[in-house]
Amino acid sequence: MTDFNNVLLLGTGPTAIQLAVNVKNYFNSKVAIAGRESFRSKAFFETVIQHQHALKVYVQNKQHQSVAGECTIDTLFKGYHLVSGNWDTIILSITTDSYLSVLAQINPTVLKKASCFILISPTFGSSHLITNFLKNLSPKAEVISFSTYYGDTRWIDRIPSNEVLTTGVKKTVYIGSTYLISDRVAELSKLFRHLGIQLKKLASPLEAETRNISLYVHPPLFMNDFSLKVIFDDNRIAKYVYKLYPEGPITYTTIRYLLNYWKEMMEIVKHFNIQPLNLLQFMVDDNYPLHPKSIERQDIENFNNLEPIHQEYLLYIRYASLLIDPFSIPNEKGRYFDFSAVPLRGIFINHDGEWDIPRMPKEDYYRVKIIQGIANALKLKTPTLDHFIQTYEEKLRQVVASSEDKNYSEAFQIKSFSQEIEMIYKEINTN
Repeated sequence: MTDFNNVLLLGTGPTAIQLAVNVKNYFNSKVAIAGRESFRSKAFFETVIQHQHALKVYVQNKQHQSVAGECTIDTLFKGYHLVSGNWDTIILSITTDSYLSVLAQINPTVLKKASCFILISPTFGSSHLITNFLKNLSPKAEVISFSTYYGDTRWIDRIPSNEVLTTGVKKTVYIGSTYLISDRVAELSKLFRHLGIQLKKLASPLEAETRNISLYVHPPLFMNDFSLKVIFDDNRIAKYVYKLYPEGPITYTTIRYLLNYWKEMMEIVKHFNIQPLNLLQFMVDDNYPLHPKSIERQDIENFNNLEPIHQEYLLYIRYASLLIDPFSIPNEKGRYFDFSAVPLRGIFINHDGEWDIPRMPKEDYYRVKIIQGIANALKLKTPTLDHFIQTYEEKLRQVVASSEDKNYSEAFQIKSFSQEIEMIYKEINTN
């Protein structure tokens, strides 16, 4: 017997296909995928139907073969409003800023019957938001948060279809549940062991949500004048997210903002009795390892207790050390793999003919506004976080004001996310 008898996946991105294949094959579940109808999802729906609901996952590296595979899903819903049936587990494989809007489109009867909601890529506060949303629908439902999605999965040839390629798999992922003892978490741990991934259980979903590196590094790296100019104004010459200035946004000032923002975050998590995170150790041990000669182990483990100037120095060394992949094999010219060459992507015209903003920093804007709302509710000062938001919103206003004849998507609007913040605050006061 399994708690994953009937699984509904929300979302039609590459992640949903990877999840469907792993869940279907391991638990032998009845699996459905639901998504909104859009220009982009049209190709996905058409291809899946054409292949009689068959999905395939390929991997780039042999060591990740355990996540590869194929399956045939049972049902496909072309529109969230069309979802029907009994689903014991609903997995949200959608962007965090769309959680409420997507769930609101689903028949409440379907949501009431579900006993568990799993958040694959939540942000800080997402589990509180979903718990509050379910208060009047399914108050006893279990809410599970992962720290982050466990792979790097993309469309083959960038075209949505029934096939995806997973290019990377994380060694460790964190998980937290609203249930003190969770059979589902135990079952997921077995699945992840089968996939070759360590799943570490934390005390709560909120604590799992603090174990996402994007939470700490994206705002300082994207919400600064350098990056915003590349994203919104001038992207003719490539610039890169993780490179030092002038190839990228990393300067000693950026590092100072990163450090101060992490400290503000730690003041927030302390309120929830969550163990403060050693930022440098998390970067090195849970994300991208450094060559031992770059930073001494003692400095990594003692990072939280060092003087700010020492902390800044170590963080700068960390980024400088990963300009190349220190574990790659150099070519005949002595060049290592250009690890930091992740391009800053510019604004683009979407399928609706509107100017739109890339996921980074669009999703990061939602992330930091929610955190700012939580901090305000707790009466905590966050000058660095406030600076990021002010810098980003000023840029949005400037861009829209300078080109009134252009058609902009709603991503260019200044938002409060007051509904989400109020719902999260209610849960903070309940706990």
